[in-house]
Formats: sequence, structure tokens, C-alpha cells
Amino acid sequence: MPRDNKSPLIQKIAKKAHIAFKDFKSATNRGSGVDKNTELISLVTSIRAVDLKITPRNSKPSSVASAGLQSAPVSYMHICETEVFSMGVFLLKSGASIPLHDHPGMNGMLKVLYGKVSVRSYDLLDNKLTTCPILPHFDPPLAPFQTASLRRTVFRSSAEYTENSGPCLLTPVQENLHQINAVEGPAAFLDILAPPYNVDDGRDCHYYRVLQTLEEGRTDEQQGDEEKKEKVTWMLEIPEPEDFWCGPEPYPGPAVSV
Repeated sequence: MPRDNKSPLIQKIAKKAHIAFKDFKSATNRGSGVDKNTELISLVTSIRAVDLKITPRNSKPSSVASAGLQSAPVSYMHICETEVFSMGVFLLKSGASIPLHDHPGMNGMLKVLYGKVSVRSYDLLDNKLTTCPILPHFDPPLAPFQTASLRRTVFRSSAEYTENSGPCLLTPVQENLHQINAVEGPAAFLDILAPPYNVDDGRDCHYYRVLQTLEEGRTDEQQGDEEKKEKVTWMLEIPEPEDFWCGPEPYPGPAVSV
């Protein structure tokens, strides 16, 4: 059945996102986190490719696409961006991947429009190593200057999402680092980030390579000197991988204003 013609669903999502995130200031403002906004989650869950006039792609490149877009493993349709949030659609070719990356101080929502994606997520334990810890013996060993690019994380989740799934959520403290892979063919997903990336405000996108997952001990203060083990994944911040790039693609759906 046709949806409410008075306001496109994507417009309703944009307005709700603006309301939900306009007071969000920092990672300590947990109350404005995306995982708390049930109305926004409900709207995003219901969005489909047809609402954005996007036709699912097959495995073969479109004959009308430009040579530049054909060569890009991932393309992006810009919908809107304000100081509060950004919204757009990522399209992944069959077998394409968005490498392991972060979203500093940001909330996020990923809603699959067609196809299937797998998402593997981590929580950041230390933003940057300001002291010189006892480091694991990495193989191959790291150069001294690379110590500042090390990050300690803990694995959070691994899941697959389709158009019938609810959105994948991230907050400044949970699921903030993730890798996204297209599974069994091309895929597309709606992406909402709040606030948007902004280098001047310290929200740049960083890429990572997993080095090693180890069990590390910690002392439980409530139980004296008893040591507990937790699996910690050490990562190295790296430049954007050479085999990944994202090309622009026109957005065919309803115009959005906020």
C-alpha cells in the first residue's frame, strides 16, 4: 500500500533525527545516544529502497554508470547534512568492504535497503596511549614511532543485516569501530551519523588494522587481588587502505529539508 504522501518517510526520519540529536554534545551525554531514541529507530526500521527510489543493483555494473563509478567498490549518495547529523546511502558492490574505521564522539545508524551486509564491531578501551605500557610482542615488531598509533579495543559483536532487519546502532562508547562487508552480492544501506564527521571539531575518520587479540589481566577492586582475564584486541591506526575508495552517486529520492 502507498505510504503517507503528505511527508516522505525519509523527511520524517530527518526531522526526528534532528530532534533526537540536537542536544547531543559529547560521549558523556549518554541520554542523547541513538540507542535511546525508540521513535527514530522505529522510523528507520521501516525505510525501504523504494522509499528512496533506489533500485537494487545486480552483480553487473550498470551500463549507464560512468567509468569512475564503475571502478569504485563503494559509492555514496548524499541526502543531507547539518551541524546535528548527516544522512546518505552507501552502495557496495558484490564482495566490497568498508574497512575497519571509527566514528569519534558520534552516534550512528545503519539500515540495509537491499542485499545483505555483515558488520563486525569493537569498543575502544583507550583513545590514545598517553603512557608507555608494557606492549605485547607483535609479529612483526612495530617501529617505536608506531606506538602512538596503537589502540586497545574489545570485540563487541558480529552480525548480518538485511532489509528485514532493524538498524545496526553505534554510540560514542559502544560499537564505535566497525568493518562492513557486502555478503552474497551487492548491498546498500542508509547511514545516519550524529554529529557528522568534522575534522575541525576532532571528528575525522581513522582506519585500523587488527594486530593481535590477547587475554589481559585486570584486578577486580571488589574482590581484592583476584585477577580476571579479558580479551583485548590491539589495533594499529593506518592510512586509508589503497584498495578502498568511495565515489559519489546522485541521490534519486525525495528532497529532504531540516
